[in-house]
Amino acid sequence: MCFLHPDMPVMRLINSPFAPQAPITPVGPRALWPPLDFTLGALACCGACVFTNPLEVVKTRLQLQGELQARGSYQRHYRGVLQALWVVGSTDGLRGLQKGLTAALLYQGLMNGVRLGFYSYTEATGLTDAPGGSLISGAAAGALGAFIASPAYLVKTHLQAQTVAAIAVGHQHNHQDVSSAFMSIYRREGVMGLWRGVNGAVPRVMVGSAAQLATFSSAKDWVTRAQWFGPHSCLTALIAAMISGVAVTITMTPFDVISTRLYNQPVDEFKRGRLYCGFVDCLMKVCATEGILGLYKGMTPVFVRLAPHTVLSMLIWDVLRQRALLYRH
Repeated sequence: MCFLHPDMPVMRLINSPFAPQAPITPVGPRALWPPLDFTLGALACCGACVFTNPLEVVKTRLQLQGELQARGSYQRHYRGVLQALWVVGSTDGLRGLQKGLTAALLYQGLMNGVRLGFYSYTEATGLTDAPGGSLISGAAAGALGAFIASPAYLVKTHLQAQTVAAIAVGHQHNHQDVSSAFMSIYRREGVMGLWRGVNGAVPRVMVGSAAQLATFSSAKDWVTRAQWFGPHSCLTALIAAMISGVAVTITMTPFDVISTRLYNQPVDEFKRGRLYCGFVDCLMKVCATEGILGLYKGMTPVFVRLAPHTVLSMLIWDVLRQRALLYRH
């Protein structure tokens, strides 16, 4: 997913749709200045987040709906992506569709800045050229980013789950805003409370990041070699991003459901989760009460959100890095 200067074909993700297709002599890996690479990755994903956050709100509500209840034994407020968007918009207003946007932007900036910047570094050093290197590097980059940005995702989940009682699902934390949410969690649970649920977030992003980075780079190479589009076409990155979005949705949705449940659960006086003890406990309880399909709740909005988010973020990052490297050289 890293796209460097067109005169560096030795790096798999550098085969940009903007690069000339004629053979060029490899000159060895080059990378952007790490802080700049971090900034470009953060900007790209934050730009995509602004457009896809309403789908994230809907996804969160669908994943919390019927928590630990057998299918058919609870009232379904949300029945699909379009209906859920209408219910949220008509009940909470247009601002309700952008609930948790500030926390979401903070999360996207931190997580993806670290994730994409780290992956870019591993690619520039040639680590991704080894067998399985792209997959391992993607997973490691995702784990690092998820751990650092976990407090932002915790607050984002709390805020996006909050709504009026008539359409509420899951536990309602009733925070006033982002800053009060951070302070409330800190006062109640201490610093460690800000990282509550990270044991669900790390495997979630590891799986999603590995799938996204590995499939995007491979798909982009495949489309480039097939020469379906001209040497300067943006469609190469666009098609690769769509393929990547499908792969991420299929592999990440169960981890996404577990992560959302762990983040949103209430805690007792001993600062322990009232519903789940951890990742495995959550997995077992969801399967036992909601069935295997419970792990795929919200899969449609996951894809509807991930596909455009992947396309937008990867395309923006591609363009930004190309321009930065052209300016540098």
